[in-house]
Amino acid sequence: MNAISMNLVTLFYLVASVCFIQALKGLSSPSSARLGNAFGMAGMAIAVLTTIALMLKLQERLQQGGGLGFGLVLLGVVVGGAIGATAAKKVEMTKMPELVAAMHSLIGLAAVCIAIAAVSEPWAFNITTQGEPLPFGNRLELFIGTFVGAVTFSGSVIAFGKLSGKYKFRLFQGAPVRFAGQHILNLLVAIAIGALGLVFCFADGLEPAWGAFIVMAALAFVLGVLIIIPIGGADMPVVVSMLNSYSGWAAAGIGFSLNNAMLIIAGSLVGSSGAILSYIMCKAMNRSFFNVLLGGFGGEAVADAGGAKEQRPVKSGSAEDAAFILQNAESVIIVPGYGLAVARAQHTVKELVDKLTAHGVTVRYAIHPVAGRMPGHMNVLLAEAEVPYDQVAEMEDINGEFGQTDVVLVLGANDVVNPAAKDPKSAIAGMPILEAYRAKSIIVNKRSMASGYAGLDNDLFYQPNTMMVFGDAKKVIEAMVKAVD
Repeated sequence: MNAISMNLVTLFYLVASVCFIQALKGLSSPSSARLGNAFGMAGMAIAVLTTIALMLKLQERLQQGGGLGFGLVLLGVVVGGAIGATAAKKVEMTKMPELVAAMHSLIGLAAVCIAIAAVSEPWAFNITTQGEPLPFGNRLELFIGTFVGAVTFSGSVIAFGKLSGKYKFRLFQGAPVRFAGQHILNLLVAIAIGALGLVFCFADGLEPAWGAFIVMAALAFVLGVLIIIPIGGADMPVVVSMLNSYSGWAAAGIGFSLNNAMLIIAGSLVGSSGAILSYIMCKAMNRSFFNVLLGGFGGEAVADAGGAKEQRPVKSGSAEDAAFILQNAESVIIVPGYGLAVARAQHTVKELVDKLTAHGVTVRYAIHPVAGRMPGHMNVLLAEAEVPYDQVAEMEDINGEFGQTDVVLVLGANDVVNPAAKDPKSAIAGMPILEAYRAKSIIVNKRSMASGYAGLDNDLFYQPNTMMVFGDAKKVIEAMVKAVD
């Protein structure tokens, strides 16, 4: 390939990278999310087209190296793109975390497959010339990329199963899977992976140490399963974010081996943003990242919830009662939760808010960082209903307003509004919450008194100023809409 062509490839990859950076910047705020998505799609289109052009230039050499050629790659792009577009179009909002986990798994598997191909035929990827052994640096990069990619794939598959809740297989159950000596086993497997990786990296001769490489990859798949199964449902939002980060680092590691600047930059952006988001999520749950990996409060709390609960009286009312209270309030804060997503009631809520606003009621939405089953779940839910961005506030910005609010309407949320977080003896002690308990009146809509992910009883439900409205969120809110004059 001549210098001019390589310069063009580098230039287009640079433009795509800038688009990806702008995409992340745009996605940091709901008001600029659409523009961010547009930048992301443009960057990906430029990267894919540039890579295809590069492959066309190298097609003859790739075929000599044993590759299946451009046609197979084009088939993969068409089939994969069609599957992705269909899945994204049909997926329900409640299933979005599962889709994200599935995408992470494919990225990890792709990294492993590329690493195997690069180890088998390094000359086809411009790593070496034919007949030369893989350099130590490239072996190390391929080892790291394979390890991270395998852990990402198997871990994401387990996360997908836990999030879906459809499968009876024990490893896919939402409850943590724990056994004696689990952490020691994880450590031994990690040590074995490291040792086999060193054998692969320091192997002499033209032929790579395939035995060590294959066993290392297999153990990495096993480790991905082992580190996710003890994590309970309460920590799933962090797990999704963590696996997002892993998938980025896997891509970046393979990018170094292939000397592909686009893979390195894009992978680093995904990896670093995922890591930052994981830190934010852990902080929002008062968890340490290390503690989540060892199995978070989804385990102990659920175990505690299995015992007998104290029977306490609650005050319940009808949707019409709730509508009367809301209509006569001056200020209302709505706290959306996973129950709202399950009922697919976001459009109905928007209709209720429009009617309340017409009566002069000031309405805002309060979003907790870990509400729902993935970061930003509630933001996407409200954006789908075209809720104005200025009505949506994050926890840090709105917590100080609950004390001056007439009514708080909690829709399907649980742990994120649980005052038990203020109790030092609670399993969620110190977890930042939306301080709905400070409002003058509280209306909580739930199907039942069942506990949330953390498995804890919610003290908010028993406050004297709280009224429970039981039933499906969509049906209850529709009744409220009809009751508002």
